[in-house]
Amino acid sequence: MNFILWILVGGLIGWVASIVMRTDAQQGIFLNVIVGVVGALIAGWIISPLVGIPTINQDVFSLSALLVSLLGAIVLLGVVNLVRRGRIR
Repeated sequence: MNFILWILVGGLIGWVASIVMRTDAQQGIFLNVIVGVVGALIAGWIISPLVGIPTINQDVFSLSALLVSLLGAIVLLGVVNLVRRGRIR
């Protein structure tokens, strides 16, 4: 059951991050889930140790964990846009 919640929340985070970064028209549901989960992993490695807040990948479903995971997904999309287009939108 936890895996299903992880996928659903990851998809929601990826979708919100794609709206923030204006890449929503280019991504489907599957890519939104990937961006949300990988963004949460990135946030767990980089952002969580700095601020002391866990991510959704660490089995914590709180508002602060969602925000840290969202920030990680936005960073991921920014890096992808930078590599793909040479600039961040």
